[in-house]
Amino acid sequence: MFKKIGFRLIFVVAFTTLIIIGVFAYFNVKSQSSSLISEVERHANQLGETVISSTRFDMMLNQRDRIQQTINSIGTQPQIRDVRIINKIGEIIYSSDSTNINKMVDKQAESCYACHAEDRPLEQISITERTRIFRLHPDSNRVIGIITPIYNEKSCWQAECHAHPRDQKVLGVLDVSISLAEVDNAILSSEWKIVGFSVIAILSVGLLIAFFIRRWVSKPVNDLLNGTLQVSQGNLNYTIKEMGDDEIGKLGTSFNNMTKKLAEARMQLFQSDKMASLGRLAAGVAHEINNPLTGVLTYSSFLLKRTKDNPEFQEDLKVIVRETIRSREIVKSLLDFSRQSIPKKSLADISEIIDKAISVIENQLSLNKVKIEKQTEANLPNITVDANQIQQVIINLLVNASDAIGKDGGVITLITKQISLAPVGIAQIKKATCPKRHSLIDNDFKIDGLPSLKVKVISGDKEGIAHLDPVYGKHRNNFNVGFKIERDAKFVCPECNNSIVQQDKLCPLCGSPILSFEISGQGIYEVCSSENSNWEKWEAVDSAGSREYIEIKVTDTGSGISNEDLPKIFDPFFSTKGQKGNGLGLAVIWGIIDNHNGTINVESELGKGTTFIIRLPLSQQK
Repeated sequence: MFKKIGFRLIFVVAFTTLIIIGVFAYFNVKSQSSSLISEVERHANQLGETVISSTRFDMMLNQRDRIQQTINSIGTQPQIRDVRIINKIGEIIYSSDSTNINKMVDKQAESCYACHAEDRPLEQISITERTRIFRLHPDSNRVIGIITPIYNEKSCWQAECHAHPRDQKVLGVLDVSISLAEVDNAILSSEWKIVGFSVIAILSVGLLIAFFIRRWVSKPVNDLLNGTLQVSQGNLNYTIKEMGDDEIGKLGTSFNNMTKKLAEARMQLFQSDKMASLGRLAAGVAHEINNPLTGVLTYSSFLLKRTKDNPEFQEDLKVIVRETIRSREIVKSLLDFSRQSIPKKSLADISEIIDKAISVIENQLSLNKVKIEKQTEANLPNITVDANQIQQVIINLLVNASDAIGKDGGVITLITKQISLAPVGIAQIKKATCPKRHSLIDNDFKIDGLPSLKVKVISGDKEGIAHLDPVYGKHRNNFNVGFKIERDAKFVCPECNNSIVQQDKLCPLCGSPILSFEISGQGIYEVCSSENSNWEKWEAVDSAGSREYIEIKVTDTGSGISNEDLPKIFDPFFSTKGQKGNGLGLAVIWGIIDNHNGTINVESELGKGTTFIIRLPLSQQK
């Protein structure tokens, strides 16, 4: 049990409390005892002075009976143990206890020691020095005794009846003894009260400490311990509940962030491994299937020529040839998907790349009654690209356009030109984080095919999600919150609920709060939080100035793509062709263009056609 941190804390605090209360109790009892003794001492001294004053006249008249009566009367008072008058030679001449009269006292006894053990005269001894506390026997109550000197006053030595010489200053002493039973009982009662209070205080403090330690230390630590055990067993989805804003709470938050990042990393590794495995599988399958497909296509083509006179065989063989060709296209797409790699860039003529791509599929387009209209700007500068990959992109786009046109034929327009674009409207936000470095990119909700920025909106007791356009300057935001956003609404990270509002800064157009995102490697991106405002600022992009691009547009007169399918058009294995497509072609294109630091967008309208727009920067990052 002592190994537990909670128990150790309770023990240390309880032990410390015990020491503090013990020291306090000791000095408190000591103070009370001293105060009570001082009070009894003062009372005894006053009593002695009173007795001397009361008997002074009787002593001058030598009325011994009256003196004895006074002493007897005083001796009967409660707590008075004994009242004695002792002369200079140590003889008890008066006493409340008649058995002690005429007895001699020991000069070494406590009642005499103060007078005879000191070098200075009795009249110079303080009250404290004239006071003694003693026990008659070990089991008896304590007794306090005080001696009061009886001085040889002028009125005394001048009296005719008195026999004391003039030079004798002290005639004797009055010894008053008072029982301390009541004082001792009071001190004992006080001690027990203090002990009781101390026990209650220690127990109360211990229970309170135990409660708060269990709540604020033991439970959070146990949760963290359980969390680490869960993670060690491979459960990266385990999360620790909110534990407050203290150090342990922040540790819990860091633990949750760590597990989330580990889960994301594991998922990424899993996805990467899965895609790598899929690529290897695709390459292997494609390689193994390609050879038999070639044989099937070859022999079915021969059979098709040899059975011209058998229409029934001709139709069956045409189906075999068509499906074999389709299978080869699937195999080719699988190979393209599995072979995605870092582009080997070099200076190339974009017009030459396009011409080669057209020549590869020109005959196929002619058979489908598809006409190509090429509009290439003259004297285009060479561009740093991987020529083979860009050629593959053009071929895939032309084939897709031909498929979209269909059997009735149509036109594919291919336009190439050099353009100069300002950063606004073309810079894509690929990485955005909150102040706690959580990613704000939402890959599931896309705007024009691009992953959006996800923000939680809290207005009053309502909350919702806003998706922001990832292209700087476009401002095609989607506020899917379902309520009116007030000016004092909160905009926070969906993961950690930390505010992403730029403090002490408002939109210069509408005065609304400004949202701030950190873009890795490109500084801070700011955008107005209002749905109706189009104010944005991205200093790193704005300061870059305009850039030169080669723009390639591929437009067809085909069936078009629905608005529902447009955001998913570049996703792997998504296809609008049904069984005719495998959904890998546009995914391959996307990867190639992205590796060239370019952009690809699609515009489409059902029944009118589709346009793919590729923009490749003339100045490539190697």
